[in-house]
Amino acid sequence: MTTKTGVLGGFKAFLMRGNVVDLAVAVVIGAAFTSIVNAVVKGVINPVVGAFGTKDLDHYAVCIKGPCAVNAKTGEVIQGVSIQWGAVLSASLTFLITAAVVYFLMLLPMKRWQERQAARQPAAPAKETELELLTQIRDALVEQRREPGSETVPAPR
Repeated sequence: MTTKTGVLGGFKAFLMRGNVVDLAVAVVIGAAFTSIVNAVVKGVINPVVGAFGTKDLDHYAVCIKGPCAVNAKTGEVIQGVSIQWGAVLSASLTFLITAAVVYFLMLLPMKRWQERQAARQPAAPAKETELELLTQIRDALVEQRREPGSETVPAPR
């Protein structure tokens, strides 16, 4: 059987590597979770925060220079300098929730499954250390040098 060479063959080999396929699956699932997480932040977390202040985290800001004026329709600062810390907090919460969902619902179960699969595989023979191999070679050389009928001499340590 001949192997495909050239640009298309190399591209196919690249795409069929396991880590590229895993990455594509992660991106698709991450995009799906993003809409769910955004809905949770806007539908649950923002109203809880709204019990203590404004309903939308994006409206939390600190004016650091001059009198600040904000466009009511767009929420954009039109006068002064303002730090929009509510938007940063909202994005941070979205990120943390997304990371938690991906970790606890995807990575942790996959890791456990891989550990179970590895436990089913027979254990690989233990690799001998270099010192053990050298000791075996030395002992074999000592055995070859012995003359038949002579006393056994312990190998030097």
